[in-house]
Amino acid sequence: MASQFQPGHRVPIQHLEKPGLQGDLKEAPVSTHLPTEDGGYQLYKAAGKLDGKRAIITGGDSGIGRAIALLFAMEGASSLIVYLPEEEKDAQETKKQVQEIGRECHCLAIDLRKKENCKKVIDVALKSLSGIDILVNNAAFQHMLSDISELSEDQWERTFDTNIHPFFYLSKYALPHMKRGSTIINCSSVNHYIGRPDLLDYTSTKGAIVAFTRGLSNQQVGKGIRVNCVCPGPIWTPLIPSTMHTSAMEQFHVVPIGRPGQPSEVATCFVFLASQDSSFMSGQCLHPNGGVVVNG
Repeated sequence: MASQFQPGHRVPIQHLEKPGLQGDLKEAPVSTHLPTEDGGYQLYKAAGKLDGKRAIITGGDSGIGRAIALLFAMEGASSLIVYLPEEEKDAQETKKQVQEIGRECHCLAIDLRKKENCKKVIDVALKSLSGIDILVNNAAFQHMLSDISELSEDQWERTFDTNIHPFFYLSKYALPHMKRGSTIINCSSVNHYIGRPDLLDYTSTKGAIVAFTRGLSNQQVGKGIRVNCVCPGPIWTPLIPSTMHTSAMEQFHVVPIGRPGQPSEVATCFVFLASQDSSFMSGQCLHPNGGVVVNG
């Protein structure tokens, strides 16, 4: 499995129907392994950093969400993964892999664009996990368009309804059940730092997520609840072939490191922010983006 971590690696060009299933990818994303110095693979080395913790992970069926669920499980956490009904096949595979590690994984297929569904997520988590220690807001939608004149009002609203409004609702409904030591981790992107022009609505929501993270952190940190953010660069997930044009995929490796990232390389940031290893961090952003300097 050496090639995916070597500079110059390019993802295969393929296109999937939205939302895209990980099981349909020609090249499987890497969920539980990290690169060695020679460009090979090594299994993530767990250390019990999340023993007994209970996590909600939105977009947990595939990509970055699946990698988070698996690394959390390796560190001792159980999870409730949330996803769209059409992603059920991927979700069941994630559940199977988490259970093989020896942890609980509960599944909930639901559309988070409705606030009442966000409330249901919290209710299901409390029932299935008997508590909430970690909230990972990860689910997202994007669709490439080259100019604002092509961006419909409906798409603008759908992107905000998917990418930022559920972060507010889930956090609002989860926080009464969280205690000192609990964490909220939001997934943003490199895109709002660089101002990506062909993802205007997506880029705008990702900037809002960073602002939301900082404001919510300043509200909650005095209660011992830390809120942080991860801002990935180009990561190989089903979102890419289901939303990106061929030309964009051909440039997907163009970052200083010289290759796309893998979900496992982002999930380690979530482990760090969920654990006491990051006990002196709140309101901050981590940038697994292949070396793009963002000064953010």
